[in-house]
Amino acid sequence: MKNLKHVSRSLALALPFSALMAANASAAGWDYSSLVSDIDFGTIAAGVLAVAALLAAVYAGIKGAKVVLAFLRG
Repeated sequence: MKNLKHVSRSLALALPFSALMAANASAAGWDYSSLVSDIDFGTIAAGVLAVAALLAAVYAGIKGAKVVLAFLRG
C-alpha cells in the first residue's frame, strides 16, 4: 500500500507538467523538415524491395526443387 501512495503522489505531480508540455508542443508544432530534408527514402525503398525480391526468389527456388524432387520420387 505504501508503494501505491508513492506512485499516486508521483503521478499527481507529473500530470500538470505533462499537460503543460503537451499544450506547448501542440501550439508550436514540431518542425522536422530540417532533419529529414536530406534523406532520400527512394533508395531505402529500393533496397528493401530488392531484399524482398531476393527472398522471394530463394523461396520460389526451394519450392520448385521440392516439386521436382516429388515428381522424381513418385
